[in-house]
Amino acid sequence: MTPPTQIPATSSSRPGLLILSYSPISRDARVLRQVKLFSERFDVTTLGFGEAVDGVAAHYEITVPTGTRRRMRAYIEAVLLRLHLYRLMYWTDPLVRATRRALRGKYPQRILANDIYTVPLALRLAPAESIHTDLHEYYPGLHDDSAQWRRLRQPYLTWIVETYGARPVSASTVGAEIADAYRRHGIEAQVVANAPAYLPYSPGTVSAPIRLVHAGAALPTRRIETMMRAVAESSADIELSVLLTPNNPAYVAELEQLARSLGPRVRMLPPVDHHDLLPTLNRYDVGIHVLPATVTNQALALPNKFFDFVQARLGIIVGPTPGMARLVEEHGLGAVTAGFEASDIRTVLDAIDAEAVQRWKKAAHAAAAKLSAESQLPVWADAIDGLSAVPR
Repeated sequence: MTPPTQIPATSSSRPGLLILSYSPISRDARVLRQVKLFSERFDVTTLGFGEAVDGVAAHYEITVPTGTRRRMRAYIEAVLLRLHLYRLMYWTDPLVRATRRALRGKYPQRILANDIYTVPLALRLAPAESIHTDLHEYYPGLHDDSAQWRRLRQPYLTWIVETYGARPVSASTVGAEIADAYRRHGIEAQVVANAPAYLPYSPGTVSAPIRLVHAGAALPTRRIETMMRAVAESSADIELSVLLTPNNPAYVAELEQLARSLGPRVRMLPPVDHHDLLPTLNRYDVGIHVLPATVTNQALALPNKFFDFVQARLGIIVGPTPGMARLVEEHGLGAVTAGFEASDIRTVLDAIDAEAVQRWKKAAHAAAAKLSAESQLPVWADAIDGLSAVPR
């Protein structure tokens, strides 16, 4: 593992805040919102993957093991998990060890710990009264479609949640459904939805054919092929563009081959940069995200792409995922399918027309301010302000 890098902090009388995130911070929209919000009032130090982002006073870059070290660690983890040596598993993790080395001798005044995996480490660095944890996902339900994962990883992650999760003085998560799930583990979390900043877009005129779009990660558990087949089989005058990040190249290749076989109404397009996503989405009419409940985490999801669709002033088609379905129906944003199969999606697609889509786009425009980051961020601000600062 390469040693962490640091950008020297500037001297300042402003209070300090350490943001921990085992993610590429420059591509993590949620963590970027935290940095932007708090760098206005705090000296923000970040620790995560990749280079520093604008607004931080200091940054520690850490990396994951590769090659032989990664294979050796996988073998060691398999043994530790089978022996239920969870504490040893956590504190010998290369990321945790790299973080401890990077922050040796540092005493953060306040910590914002992203996701449950950084919480034990935060509790070694500062008292619980100085820590807020932001839970992006429901960790015990990340991959529970796999029997091996349920047997080995789920007990480990549940141990972290139940041993450390309730100790920080405050917590937040992305949706009410995940907050309810964590409440069963003794964690009381407020909701900060994954909403982008408000954008002054206007709902455009509906195209002919009606242009649908799906943009996001290429994860097989999302069964993106189901939406593609439903569009190809629909009797409506529609077309679908799919823009996927290449995090699973084999799955992307499968979908590209499928798109070619389905005909011209379904197109695979290259992904766009995070900063270009919303302007790109704004050129479409309807965002579609029918997310099957293949894993618990997806059943509880209220993802950022839902709110991206709202800010882009699109109509929205979702499956019966409770968090998304509730907002679609509450604000009249679009349609909810009866199930997650292609036939369920096709039933909704066959019924849409330009008049309905125009109503949905106008409803998105009316809801855009309420469903923006500006309406969510005060929860974080109050939580961080409520932390007890450790003396410098």
